[in-house]
Amino acid sequence: MQVLLANPRGFCAGVDRAIKIVELALDVYGPPVYVRKEIVHNSHVVRELRQRGGIFVNELDEVPHGARAILSAHGVAPAVFEQARRRGLQVIDATCPLVTKVHLEVLRFVQQGYHIILIGHEGHDEVVGTLGHAPEHITLVEDERQARDKPVPPHQRLMVLTQTTLGVDDTAGVIRALRRRFPHLELPPTEDICYATQNRQDAVKSMTERGMTLLLVVGSKNSSNAARLVEVGTQRGVRGFLIDAADEIRSDWFDGVDVVGVTAGASTPEPVVQAVLARLRELGAGDIEYVTTAEESTVFVLPSVLKRALNERGMAETA
Repeated sequence: MQVLLANPRGFCAGVDRAIKIVELALDVYGPPVYVRKEIVHNSHVVRELRQRGGIFVNELDEVPHGARAILSAHGVAPAVFEQARRRGLQVIDATCPLVTKVHLEVLRFVQQGYHIILIGHEGHDEVVGTLGHAPEHITLVEDERQARDKPVPPHQRLMVLTQTTLGVDDTAGVIRALRRRFPHLELPPTEDICYATQNRQDAVKSMTERGMTLLLVVGSKNSSNAARLVEVGTQRGVRGFLIDAADEIRSDWFDGVDVVGVTAGASTPEPVVQAVLARLRELGAGDIEYVTTAEESTVFVLPSVLKRALNERGMAETA
């Protein structure tokens, strides 16, 4: 059995930055450090950070007054910052810079008189945060049906923004449906699609063209981008499974399979992927072939408050 291994896969720059923020905060300040929501949507990451002293809470009212709190990579509404201020919390914002960019676009376009149609998944942490920046000026659209039917306030200026973890394929049909309904619809001057989301989907597409009949996506069940990678494969006739760890693999999946593809969501640690590959070798896998569709070099800087704390203590950012 041949194994195709996607490259790129796993951690993106935003996820890497968010995890590093929690790790460095624990090193600099010592535990406990509170984190609102899961820092990224991966059970292994959350478990390891919890073992190091991170305390994960759903809302900031669970954080003691004056304590230190980190906001997750998915971004938050302004009301969360206001709540932190009222509670005297020392906040470190781990929002992915690409999500922050969308938040700033919301504010700019609303100021310019636009009503915004946001393409995304209701209830996803990123979408909740984006909606919170101008709820009365945003209509959330999840799919092509809603694009055709969902009420949108009559408005001369309409702008489309998207959840960053949706790929071009995810939004193309929705945008077409919206444009048929609203010919004057506008798109932002720059793409909001996350480079990492698109790169990981493109790698899966490439593997489907190389004889892959089974796809294993390593990621947690609440990871939107990992679940979407499975869909990218199944839409192209490939059986796909989302697995959080190697022990979820079932041997009967491989009956009659000559080529299996492996990739990982943007919040999945590489050691978890390597454990999956080791399990595949136990099941008879031979050589592993890398399928490289892009090279990623993006790096996001740390928040200034954390950089200052590191400098004051004479610690390197990579500590």
